[in-house]
Amino acid sequence: MRFGAVIPYADEREFTELATVAEEAGWDMVFSWEAVWGQDAWATLAAAAMVTERVRLGTLLTPAARYLPWDLASRVASVDRLSQGRVTLGVGLGALHGNWLAFEADEGRAVRAAKLDEVLAIYTGLMGGQPFEFTGEYFSARPVPELIPPMPVQRPHPPVWCVGMLVPGRPRQRSLERAARWQGVFPAYAGGTLDEPHSHLTTEALREVVDRIGTLRADAGASMEGYDVVVEGDSHGSFGGVRPPVQQWADAGATWWVESWWDLPDSPEGRAETRRRLALGPRR
Repeated sequence: MRFGAVIPYADEREFTELATVAEEAGWDMVFSWEAVWGQDAWATLAAAAMVTERVRLGTLLTPAARYLPWDLASRVASVDRLSQGRVTLGVGLGALHGNWLAFEADEGRAVRAAKLDEVLAIYTGLMGGQPFEFTGEYFSARPVPELIPPMPVQRPHPPVWCVGMLVPGRPRQRSLERAARWQGVFPAYAGGTLDEPHSHLTTEALREVVDRIGTLRADAGASMEGYDVVVEGDSHGSFGGVRPPVQQWADAGATWWVESWWDLPDSPEGRAETRRRLALGPRR
């Protein structure tokens, strides 16, 4: 089991400082997050990459369907090179809220899901080098003849972790199918809310997610070796419903425990508490 933490509220300089605190305290990964109108997560992670040496850097989450695929690939690859191969792209459909809908209309889950798949297909293709071409319903790409950027450090591309939602009673689980095609899953269980998105995730549900993804990967000729199963929990506060002991989640198939401290206030006191918790290190 490896351990990460979401840094919920911090400006760009504060995030880089907290990333160094996390690295010194033994955390394996720190996460930023994305809003439609907000701090640029990739600029923030790029800054953190320059002041750390070991800790991995990721997003939880990037609503990738909002991106032009080449823009996302450019940003992730830049942070991957700056960090010398320490970046992970965490993606999902994104949670609609006022910060989103103030600028962009809801296209519907089906459209966002289709766009997400096309974005990831082009992300992979561009990371693999030229020539590459793609024709989809929403995006297309032709081979690039000039100004080609360097390859990312991680090959064939920086890993992608996807939200995988288990929906009881539904024979086909499309988000789990997507997650199985990539390098990791953020398991979720249908029935949560925006305030408590993981309140219904149990060790039994996690086992079912892992079993289903294992079957999907086996059918595609892939194994679970090196595949990441990421459980968000809270060892300190009251956010969500996932709690230690961590070992029970590891026994159910999790490979990462990520502290999600979203109940901390967006205030100097909340930032100080984030620093204190990071400095304590992961509860291994």
